[in-house]
Amino acid sequence: MRDIHSNGVYFGVYEYILRTASPGKRREELHPTLIIFAGGTAGISYWLTAIVPDTLKSILQTAPDGKYRGVVDVYRDLMRHEGPKALFKGIGPILLRSFPSNAACLLGYEMALKALNRIFPSD
Repeated sequence: MRDIHSNGVYFGVYEYILRTASPGKRREELHPTLIIFAGGTAGISYWLTAIVPDTLKSILQTAPDGKYRGVVDVYRDLMRHEGPKALFKGIGPILLRSFPSNAACLLGYEMALKALNRIFPSD
């Protein structure tokens, strides 16, 4: 539920930053600082779009059987009892963790890709 659009945002933001900040450069010419920035920003973008569906999903999954009929029912109940702020519970720690973890993940990916392309060139 949360992953389809959020993954589109994640990879879209990552590629957009890389291509905009380094036009004409090949993948292996990208500076690690740019990769870190793009990866961290992509991670934050992912969670900004995923937090609401993730919150609703978590409430639905942890509720006693039969409490909710579905995600729409969870949403209505949450709005009635807690208001819109409840959809963003935990956003602070999520975003703080998101930047470094996604920056490291995508830097590792790009470095591994660069190393594998050296070992197994496609030319």
